[in-house]
Amino acid sequence: MSVQALYQQKRMSAADAIRVVKNGDTIVVPTAVGEPPSLLTALSDARREFRDVQVSQILAVRKYGYLDPETVENVRHTAYFYSGATRPGAKEGWVDFIPAYFSEMPAQIDRGLMPADVVVSMASPMDEHGFFSLALAADYTMAAIRRARVVVLEVNPNVPFANGDCHIHISQVTALCESDEPILEVGLPKIGPVQEAIGKYVADMIPDGATLQIGYGGIPDAVVMQLTDKRDLGIHTEMVGDGIMSLVEAGVVTNRKKNYHPGKMLATFALGSKKLYQFMHRNPALEMHPVDFTNDPYLAGQNDNLHAINATMQIDFLGQCGSESLGPIPYSGTGGQSDFVRAANRSNGGKAFIVLPSTAKDDTISRIVPTLSPGTHVSTSKNDINYVVTEFGVAQLRGKTAKQRTEALIGIAHPNFRGELRDAAKRLKLL
Repeated sequence: MSVQALYQQKRMSAADAIRVVKNGDTIVVPTAVGEPPSLLTALSDARREFRDVQVSQILAVRKYGYLDPETVENVRHTAYFYSGATRPGAKEGWVDFIPAYFSEMPAQIDRGLMPADVVVSMASPMDEHGFFSLALAADYTMAAIRRARVVVLEVNPNVPFANGDCHIHISQVTALCESDEPILEVGLPKIGPVQEAIGKYVADMIPDGATLQIGYGGIPDAVVMQLTDKRDLGIHTEMVGDGIMSLVEAGVVTNRKKNYHPGKMLATFALGSKKLYQFMHRNPALEMHPVDFTNDPYLAGQNDNLHAINATMQIDFLGQCGSESLGPIPYSGTGGQSDFVRAANRSNGGKAFIVLPSTAKDDTISRIVPTLSPGTHVSTSKNDINYVVTEFGVAQLRGKTAKQRTEALIGIAHPNFRGELRDAAKRLKLL
């Protein structure tokens, strides 16, 4: 049977396609805009007809009807990483989460530790050879496809056909539906003077020819804005966004100096504008790969001069970073921060930056603290931390004693809090 005949055989409405789900199934959904809105809307509409179905995903970007405390016995959400859509359910206790390094999720799926019975995903139109591209998020989805009983695609002409290990053949697809709605666009975060100051400190430490991993947020984007005078930067990251695209357009990112996959930008998911998605389409300089390839610390660390830039919410005197919870209350998730901190530490000439404003809540709370708030989830450990940057400077911690770390972190805290931090350090015998 031809690939076109197979396509037509498997083509149906979203409402019919979602009927392949069985009670007790776990549905794996890709990161962010890789999620298929028509299929998840159909699941939401039919949710009361199911029993004990679980939806697992990093960073849900829409509030679907199945995110409903009254129907959690029918369909419930289990987050790999919380978002604005799932955070309220987490606070109320009806959305659960699975702690995991982003890089290790494919292996956990392959080994059956994280279930994957059904995969639903956005996909590009099929090419002449019968392949679709899951360009928006290869992440853990490619591993879930290997494991799943059922794969359902939402085919959309606005999804780019990207290069890399992000393709699935029509013979692997159980059912598909079609949509032509624009892919959700996510704008750049707000950047203020604090973010600009932090960004300048980091940008000044990035040499020409460096390879970058850039996380999401105002401070990483402030770094990007201040890299326009650099030359021959490379990209090996988990997320490709508009900031990276702007550096390519400015001629700053060439990937020529990369010693690991030279000439290629590597990423595992995309989040940005319509222009970004168009930029990704059959771009020979960009490859989208599963997260166990992009984020594996050993593989990513093969890049010389890997500079990783990630944000945290709180850091203690030893350098422990609480990047994913407010005390015991989950806020986001581990994601790839630890992966790339370790990768940059392995890299010849690499630097791992953890960035944060010195204060929160209108300068009433110091983000640099003697000890993390009780119950805080530690994202980056004291053994992995290296450079910490606030708007008041840079503290280099790796290889330093507890006392030296304490002194350095107090030195980049907000001046209004340095006195009380010193007093606390003395009580802890750290000064």
